[in-house]
Amino acid sequence: MSKEQNLLQSFNLKGLALKNRVIMAPMTRSRADNEAKKPMDMHATYYRQRASAGLIIAEGSQVSPRGVGYVNTPGIHSKEQVEGWKKVTEAVHEEGGKIFLQLWHVGRMSHPDFHNGEKPLAPSAINPNSQSYTPDGFKDTVTPKEMTREEIMLTIQEFKTAGKNAMDAGFDGVEIHSSNGYLIHQFFNNSSNQRTDDYGGSMENKAKFFFQIIDAVKVFVPEDRIGVRLNPSLHGIFGMEADEETIPTFEYIVNRLNDYNLAYLHLSEPFNDVSEYDFLVTNIAQHFRPIYNGNLMINAGFDQESGNRVIEEGHADLVAFGKLFISNPDLPIRFEKNAPLADWDEDTFYVPGEKGYTDYPTLEEETV
Repeated sequence: MSKEQNLLQSFNLKGLALKNRVIMAPMTRSRADNEAKKPMDMHATYYRQRASAGLIIAEGSQVSPRGVGYVNTPGIHSKEQVEGWKKVTEAVHEEGGKIFLQLWHVGRMSHPDFHNGEKPLAPSAINPNSQSYTPDGFKDTVTPKEMTREEIMLTIQEFKTAGKNAMDAGFDGVEIHSSNGYLIHQFFNNSSNQRTDDYGGSMENKAKFFFQIIDAVKVFVPEDRIGVRLNPSLHGIFGMEADEETIPTFEYIVNRLNDYNLAYLHLSEPFNDVSEYDFLVTNIAQHFRPIYNGNLMINAGFDQESGNRVIEEGHADLVAFGKLFISNPDLPIRFEKNAPLADWDEDTFYVPGEKGYTDYPTLEEETV
């Protein structure tokens, strides 16, 4: 295959020139300094190696200490973290790459061990009955603390500040992590949000927190440099249970996103088999493409063939790849040459050190 592949065509992302449509999806890799929650020098090497992507979306980074839910994950709320991320953005830009930072708050998907014994924050006091990856290993989640209005307002401000910090660190933009069962997503679903105030109940109320965050972030980040990620058919994992209101709620949210001039909408196909549930959608890109007027990015389970096809069929503009980018740092080049793809090592996904992180060879290195 050659440059004629849809994935390898350049793309104008609201004025940001992408050399191809092969996007590196944001992936937690648990390599950050656990005390300062800052990126290490190996982060700069890791992302530099993958700068042939049309766009890198760097791993989820907490907007505040209250947003932490996993060990060795980076933040974007301190000066030290900003300085660490500067090394990453400089490395990617030196290679001609583009990079966004994903702004993250896990909400109830956390553990008191991360918060000096205090309960994690959430829309409602409902235990997700999942697990959190703590310094002492996986631990069962607890019933979280229902956020007060003051805590909601503070969290919105934390996202706003995180957006400013990301731009100060040299990122080309940010992605608001509003999926995968984390805090913003928790506001969307009835299984995690049973509030009776104006942040619960109706679709408009459940989406209010999300849109307030977008409005806050765009004070410091240009609207066309903000992406958002949604996972409409998440069910049975990450503590989330969908129902008959779930898809209509996401349809409302996606339609309302048309009022914004965002860089892109990043959607995930189902992570697991949800075909038995008639209230869920099994083909996310095809379902939401007619609803959203802007740039649509799709993720989850795509390979070279299906990635090219989803663009060819007009269901998406960009395709985000996760695991394939872990083991193939030069993924677009391999696509261009139709070269074999290296397998990833799941045992090294979330462990400290360079092994399984920066030691996957490029195609050129393999052929030397």
